[in-house]
Amino acid sequence: MEAKATAKYIRISPRKARLVIDLIRGKSVTQAEAILKFTPNRAAESIIKVLRSAAANAENNLSLNKEDLIVTKAFIDEGPSLKRIMPRAMGRADKMVHRTSHITVVVGNREEV
Repeated sequence: MEAKATAKYIRISPRKARLVIDLIRGKSVTQAEAILKFTPNRAAESIIKVLRSAAANAENNLSLNKEDLIVTKAFIDEGPSLKRIMPRAMGRADKMVHRTSHITVVVGNREEV
């Protein structure tokens, strides 16, 4: 049995968030929480919220024990980009792109994997 949680339109670059999510893939939920707690990256805050949500979904909806859960899948997809204009010297303008991410975490039982 697997439980899933997603967070969409998170204002962090997918490239930076993937560096953090690669740290927890395949780990137990308690170990993944400890890793994310001490990771000095802004993406870790959003990822830990999604991880806790997936674990809560497994506990409440599927009646699984939190200690037996592992992160089976964890990935970041690219969301829509916010395009802005930054004024520059001599009447010119540069385009700024604020990227967004969709975070997905799937947890499952240790015995099934």
